[in-house]
Amino acid sequence: MAESRNCLPTNSRAETIAVIGGGIAGLASAHFLTSAGKRVTLFESSDRFGGLGTFFSYRDKFFERFYHCMLPGDNDLMGLLSDLQIDQHVYWRPSTFGYINNGTIHGLNTPAELLRFSPLPFADRLRVGFTGLYGSAVSGRGLDDTTAVEWLTRLSGRRAFQMFWKPMLQAKFGSGYHDVPALWFWTRFNREKGTKEEVKGYIRGGYKFITDQIVSSLESRGCLLQKNTPVESLDLNDQGTPVITVGGEPLEFDKVIVTTPVETLRRIAGKKQLQKSLHPVDSSIDYQGVINVVLFMRRPLSNHYWIAAMNDGLPFQAIVETSALLDPEDTDGLHLVYLAKYLHRSHPEFAQSDEEIRNAYIGGLRGLIPYIKAEDIIEAQVFRAPFVEPLYRKGYLRLKPPEELIPRRVYLATSTQVYPSVTSWNSSTGLARQVVQSMLQSD
Repeated sequence: MAESRNCLPTNSRAETIAVIGGGIAGLASAHFLTSAGKRVTLFESSDRFGGLGTFFSYRDKFFERFYHCMLPGDNDLMGLLSDLQIDQHVYWRPSTFGYINNGTIHGLNTPAELLRFSPLPFADRLRVGFTGLYGSAVSGRGLDDTTAVEWLTRLSGRRAFQMFWKPMLQAKFGSGYHDVPALWFWTRFNREKGTKEEVKGYIRGGYKFITDQIVSSLESRGCLLQKNTPVESLDLNDQGTPVITVGGEPLEFDKVIVTTPVETLRRIAGKKQLQKSLHPVDSSIDYQGVINVVLFMRRPLSNHYWIAAMNDGLPFQAIVETSALLDPEDTDGLHLVYLAKYLHRSHPEFAQSDEEIRNAYIGGLRGLIPYIKAEDIIEAQVFRAPFVEPLYRKGYLRLKPPEELIPRRVYLATSTQVYPSVTSWNSSTGLARQVVQSMLQSD
């Protein structure tokens, strides 16, 4: 009988590899490693796998705590789904973007809609349109050393930047918006380049279905999956072998991939040797967090997937109506809306109670869109994540952490490394594939 492609010859000792973190980067890393016949142990500190793709249940269905979708160019994620033989469950829908101003929702998806965008003077509408065209036509070379503020102001003009672009940057990066590289914005301009119309994808059963399929595949390959198992420390012993401590017990592995936020890496790095090797990981790298209030509604808000809500005084900055994208069977026929605000985990609002956040966000929505009544909202749930989007700054290509922290021993696959790609399940999957390939080539 032919030998399985996932097994090593019986006279060989398969390398033992630990993956720290059970988000998509960790799951994908374990998938690629076990596909190569490696013995893998995956450590996850929480009670479930999936990271930002974790879920909650409502009416016997599961929903993401934080909104997700796919784009046609998400080749790395689609490749993973193909490996799992579930890519046929992905479906695609047209998707539109809106901008709400003084209670009016403006579509901003075609040149004609931009020309009718009354919050901006006509000359500024033309310059904003030119900025989009120019950004999707030119190379991103040199834009890592230019701030988005400088680049967008030069292309759109100071007034258009202040009225249109600045609120969007602030909504994503808070007070750190002024140092975000133009390359980050250029990448967003080009992420859907080549598509005739804007479409987004989802998978039947949601991102929980993806996670479940990866976990099932890993189990079938002998991967040891350790939930509720926080790593207390990671270091090297006197022989240079990685040692992970969990529950007070030291465990040796040939190699380790760390996929958690770098903040976690700094916390668990042992003082014996690993702390000395952290100098390539810039100590000032930080993350923006997010608050999501998930609403189940009896009626739709609009026909847009995403609405930018930049009015002063609003408690949130984005309205993401995922039911504009999802099939009704994936939402039990309800309308699913995410009210989102990006902010640092140290911000006082991040520590508010669920009730305070829920009341503020629902009150803000009803004040913004008066036709929404209290009885239209069936259920509201609050979720927070402290480490979502790295806070990029000019010259970040030179600052982002290396994939190999300790040669042939400790590797990194974190969201701080996907730049200039947009942070997503696709970019994390691509990074995991790249890191595992580098690890295997070093054998």
